[in-house]
Amino acid sequence: MYKNYPGFHLVEAIYKLGQEKKFHISRRLKRIIEAAIIIAVTLFLWNAPASMYGIEGLTIIQQRIIAIFAFATLMWIFELVPAWSTSVAIMGLLLLFTSDSGVKFMVDEETVGQVLSYKSIMGAFADPVVMLFIGGFVLAIAATKTGLDSQMAKVLLKPFGKKSENVLLGFILITGLFSMFVSNTATAAMMLTFLTPVFKQLPPEGKGRVSMALSIPIAANIGGMATPIGTPPNAIALKYLNDPDGLNMNLGFGEWVAFMLPLTIVLLFIGWIVLRKLYPFTQKTVELHIESTMKKTRKTYVVIVTFIITVLLWMFDAFTGINSYTVALIPFIVFTITGVIDRRDLEEINWSVIWMVAGGFALGYALNGSGLASNAVASIPFGNFSPVLILLISGLVCYALSNFISNSATAALLMPILAVVCTGMGDKLGAIGGTPTVLIGIAISASAAMILPISTPPNALAFSTNLVKQKDMVKAGIIMGVVTLTLGYGLLLFLGKVHII
Repeated sequence: MYKNYPGFHLVEAIYKLGQEKKFHISRRLKRIIEAAIIIAVTLFLWNAPASMYGIEGLTIIQQRIIAIFAFATLMWIFELVPAWSTSVAIMGLLLLFTSDSGVKFMVDEETVGQVLSYKSIMGAFADPVVMLFIGGFVLAIAATKTGLDSQMAKVLLKPFGKKSENVLLGFILITGLFSMFVSNTATAAMMLTFLTPVFKQLPPEGKGRVSMALSIPIAANIGGMATPIGTPPNAIALKYLNDPDGLNMNLGFGEWVAFMLPLTIVLLFIGWIVLRKLYPFTQKTVELHIESTMKKTRKTYVVIVTFIITVLLWMFDAFTGINSYTVALIPFIVFTITGVIDRRDLEEINWSVIWMVAGGFALGYALNGSGLASNAVASIPFGNFSPVLILLISGLVCYALSNFISNSATAALLMPILAVVCTGMGDKLGAIGGTPTVLIGIAISASAAMILPISTPPNALAFSTNLVKQKDMVKAGIIMGVVTLTLGYGLLLFLGKVHII
């Protein structure tokens, strides 16, 4: 999908840099050691005595799932292969060694316990949340193909005038807005391209360039918090909150936006204030020159009308009765029938994110479908845990991991575990607002992680401009991270107390 954006060369540059580092000789030796650790840990957990786990009634299948979960965790942390490749491996391992379509002598239910349904494992790739992502990707592709995105950027940035600080605010708000509906990587690539002529106008010795460059990743990371499709951790949280076999909360797209959008807007303005204070402008005015690539054709108007209808249906799903997952297919249907997108455009969908999320869902199904989750709840005294401690530890662990590995991978790992923990704690979670506080808190923590160039793709893109030093990103990232976690969890605790969620 990113190839449609003028700023795609930045994505390619940072990817190439990562590949060169990955295959450096010293890095190769490190990868061999990491691979050996992963294999050793996985095999140990796979073959260890069941009594070691302290879970009553643990079956062989459940033990294998624990080993596969550990394998996924280490693979995502060490990043030996891309995150989506690990997800594919997870689904393969589950199918071969834990399902009713696995290796025959290894999945005999009489000796290994209840096996998983291979259809359910494969069905993770067609989960309603995956459909939600595909709908979002299709909308983004259509907007880019018709030039609607650049026209919107041009129109929306015009009211901010020429004053440097106001232009900065404009880029923050527009980037945040786009990130609510479009991949934050694609948004960052596009907005950094629009910033290129602005960089040329600002003095090299001033801090204004740093402020402008950092505004894009900060706004892109925060903006994605506002909607369920803004970033994968949001959709993963929604999956576990709405699971008919789990919490079954029926939390809709509009409800999510109702409480997360105000928080997002506040954080975007705080980001503007922080950047102005840390990296003030020496030049007070700048000229904006954004060329619109919008084609005034029938297809463009089809995209505009469909975009408006889709967003309205998402926002008012509680009134229409059409859930957000079904709504996500409407633009797909309209654009394919009207010829707005063709089979080549479908290749631009970010399938790596789809696989990443699907692998996490398959893990979650394995925990529940095998009975491992219920066994763990019965065997481990979750009811004795402190709800505040669970909230703090889960949020900090997510925040720490998300600064170093994919926030999607972090959410995919933590959500199913926390869903089990929250179930085991029962009514005790009422003190902190219930299970939603914990799970949505994970989504907020994942988006708050923006300290390093490797923390998020938008950070990497901003760093690749060579206008931002790592220490600048760390300074702004820590401040925004602390503020986001404080306000985000404060909001969730309040909403839980008044029973809004």
